[in-house]
Amino acid sequence: MTGNLYRGQAGLPFSSALRIYEPLEAFPAEQQQALREAGARSASRAAVESAELLASLGRITRPGGDPFPTGATDLVRVVAVPHPDGSPPPASTAGAGTRSPDAGGLGSLRYCPSQLVLRAGLAANALMEGIHGPLAQLLIPEEQRDKHQERIDDVRAHAGLGRVHTRASTWGIPFSWFCLFQESDATDVVESEGHIVTVRIRAAIGEALERVRYAVAHLALAAPDLDMLEDLTQLTEWLELFDRESVVELDYGAVADKVYPDDSPMDVRLGIECLAEGDMTGAAAAYRRLASRWIPIRQLARAS
Repeated sequence: MTGNLYRGQAGLPFSSALRIYEPLEAFPAEQQQALREAGARSASRAAVESAELLASLGRITRPGGDPFPTGATDLVRVVAVPHPDGSPPPASTAGAGTRSPDAGGLGSLRYCPSQLVLRAGLAANALMEGIHGPLAQLLIPEEQRDKHQERIDDVRAHAGLGRVHTRASTWGIPFSWFCLFQESDATDVVESEGHIVTVRIRAAIGEALERVRYAVAHLALAAPDLDMLEDLTQLTEWLELFDRESVVELDYGAVADKVYPDDSPMDVRLGIECLAEGDMTGAAAAYRRLASRWIPIRQLARAS
């Protein structure tokens, strides 16, 4: 399955994601059973990723000109985290949805619904409001946008969702995301056929919030005009929406094969510390390391 996923990604834009996994009890009561059942259907993480990729490719070629997800099914990612007493999580999340949410300890499983209907609507709105708005209106007819808005209204009415659990980025990872993680955080490197399919780094949301607030405080004093400060402020507000027992995950996606091993979390942290100390030489060196790693990736977006 992982090998098929790697081959299926060939030729597609690099896409990375920042996800929040919450304990089951953090979701509305009427949604919990659906999450549990969706988790049970997710035999493995690779199966979820492959199903999402195939579904997205299917929407592109769907007759009728409607590129939006219908919401008939919503994929759910599940991760297991250590118990409060420090004992390890289950060896694998494969079939984890079949377990009781309290099996083996308090809140050992965390859930991240894909929320494709909501996210597709937000992405379409951003596209319409951007510089490519006129082109987007041709590609996505108003009739299809109105139809999808009805789906969004229906999802919100029945699921009561006020939080979007996933942020996505194409052709590179925003530097602000790296502020949430450190080298000591749990890291999974997924490989297949001699390639890195993805790298996933996870941190407790409390730790992630401490790190991003530290970065905001220092940048506000040392570099208040830096664009990254606004990104970090928005990131902080987003994290604060979720349950304190949540887990944050950075999923590199296929770009990991180009950049990993990756020192970006350390370089971002060192750059901010140097700015706070007035060490412009050190801050510039950290930025050069980041730029040499990520600018070539972003340039691929314009390659023919």
